[in-house]
Amino acid sequence: MQDWYLTVFELIDMRSFSNLWYWIALAVLWSTSSHWVIGVPFDMVTRARRHGGEAEADLYDIVRVNVNRILYISQTAGVWIIAFGSFGLTVLAMLGFYYRIEFAQAIFLLAMPMGIVSWLSVRTARKIHDADGADLYRKLHLHRFVVQVIGMISIFVTAFWGMWQNMAHGAF
Repeated sequence: MQDWYLTVFELIDMRSFSNLWYWIALAVLWSTSSHWVIGVPFDMVTRARRHGGEAEADLYDIVRVNVNRILYISQTAGVWIIAFGSFGLTVLAMLGFYYRIEFAQAIFLLAMPMGIVSWLSVRTARKIHDADGADLYRKLHLHRFVVQVIGMISIFVTAFWGMWQNMAHGAF
């Protein structure tokens, strides 16, 4: 039975930054985040802009629903979400960077930028609450662009930190 455990742990490296699954999760996280703009798939935004008509009406409906949902959640539970999120990020940062637990570092490097994206989504939802037409498209495009920039910076920092950890621990 112990040979089975050894085989599994050799196959799936449990160190975060040398694990292929961590990097796949990082890529999927940022790909999904940049595709779903405030809960709206971005291909829907481009289709509505190109074709108008029913596609544009569908876009307005889904944006209205998601914006109202985001604003309701931020108004009713926003303080608690910020409190628990800040606590969680602080715990991860302390465990990861003070106590040098690599798994906590890896989760922090995923969660911290997503916290910024969540804050940005609430901010954008407030801005586009009553927007329509070209103003709505511009704000959705700007939001997506900023999320992509945050993602590029996050991937760069994570890759740099991960390479540094792998070189420091000799896991290559």
